[in-house]
Amino acid sequence: MISKEAEAEVLRLYHAEKWRIGTIAAQLGLHHTTVQRVLRQTGVELKMVVPRPSMADPFVPFLVQQLEKYPGLCASRLFEMVRERGYPGGADHFRRVVSRHRPRKPAEAFQRLKTLPGDQGQVDWAYFGKHPVGRAERPLWAFVMVLSFSRKVFLRFFLGSSMPFFIRGHVEAFSFFGGIPRVLLYDNLKSAVLERQGDAIRFNPKLLELAAHYHFEARPVAVARGNEKGRVERAIRYVRDAFFAARKYTDVADLNRQADHWSQGASADRKWIEDKSRTVRDAFDDERGRLLPLPVEPFPVHERVEVEIGKTPYARFDLNDYSVPHDRTQRSLTVLADLQTVRIVDGQSDVVAVHPRSWDRGQQLEVAEHLARLAAEKRRAREHRGLDRLAKAAPSSQAFLRCLVDRGQNLGSNTSRLLQLLDAHGADALEDALVEVLERDTIHIGAVRQVLDRRRSERGLPPPVSISLSPSEHRDLVITPHSLSTYDSLKKETTP
Repeated sequence: MISKEAEAEVLRLYHAEKWRIGTIAAQLGLHHTTVQRVLRQTGVELKMVVPRPSMADPFVPFLVQQLEKYPGLCASRLFEMVRERGYPGGADHFRRVVSRHRPRKPAEAFQRLKTLPGDQGQVDWAYFGKHPVGRAERPLWAFVMVLSFSRKVFLRFFLGSSMPFFIRGHVEAFSFFGGIPRVLLYDNLKSAVLERQGDAIRFNPKLLELAAHYHFEARPVAVARGNEKGRVERAIRYVRDAFFAARKYTDVADLNRQADHWSQGASADRKWIEDKSRTVRDAFDDERGRLLPLPVEPFPVHERVEVEIGKTPYARFDLNDYSVPHDRTQRSLTVLADLQTVRIVDGQSDVVAVHPRSWDRGQQLEVAEHLARLAAEKRRAREHRGLDRLAKAAPSSQAFLRCLVDRGQNLGSNTSRLLQLLDAHGADALEDALVEVLERDTIHIGAVRQVLDRRRSERGLPPPVSISLSPSEHRDLVITPHSLSTYDSLKKETTP
């Protein structure tokens, strides 16, 4: 449609200035058929333009015959067929000829579908682009449910369209409406229909559990019959134009708060299509009492995922790692998640960790207590390894350390100091020093170091040089020295 001013200008240029139709169209930026329509409406008889002869005319009968037999045959294949029969023209011109003669499907008329109050609702997903969360970009999907009689709209945004979000959308929609429609119509999306062969339909088992809990009938529309759920399609278009366009929000929670306010306000106050004197709010008041009542307990909506815990105490869920106690490694645990919280369960009810849910990616969410327990366990393990090493190298170290503990001194620090002396002086020297200290009842690390230094000085040896070794599998090995006379005996046995 063009404005009245443009129509007046077309008539002026044609009658007063005697411009041709093509000139008017070019100068006013209109299509030539628009100019012709304006002139016909005012009674102007336009001359019929006789089409010029075309090199494709001899091939038109063959073209029409093929299109009658094969209506879907593409223009490129038809061009190859006529070129083999002598057509000298180009592909672009022949494509336009094909479009003029291709049989067109007759327009189909649809009857407006009417429903009773509380009888039907329609459900669908709508994609609204990407939503940045930290380093991640999550898809933003809108779950839309509309009551077919009153056109009351429920709108909820999620960072995904997986089955847990689909179930949660239903549960929150039923709570929003205060009841349940008897029938819900779905497109053939995977959340509702896993497989379909004609009238044979295999529903998603989770959807059937939801339908059994709330006592509604899940009904998919026929394939390629979007008109059967036109109410939710129009509702999605209405959401895009009247709510989401130019909408500013901080996060998805804020967006959903605004969506609730809009659904209860502007959306409910629009005119009802069946009676313009009433609003959607008025029609919903009539429908509310016809909805099925809500059950006592809502359907569980948490995500449930089985996870394998490896050597590190973290559970991987939804692109992030959540810490678990160190004693739960190398086993299978269960993640139970909602929109705000991630709970990790061992067995049926043993909750081992609770975390706030992160919608970012590549994050490590840790409980300080888990890390502290792991560090303490590692520290105890190091102490036990040190004690075992001392026991093998210098057996008297056990009695020495027992005396220190009885006197209230710290076991860990004294074990560490004895290990340093073991590395610097060797196992035999440390054992002899410990025996002397125990005999003299001077139970102190300083006394052991003094005995070691005195004995090295008596033998005229220089002070020991400590060589720090990097952690490896050989660092804690204890070598028990043996007498070199063994080699002398071996030598005598081999001498002829």
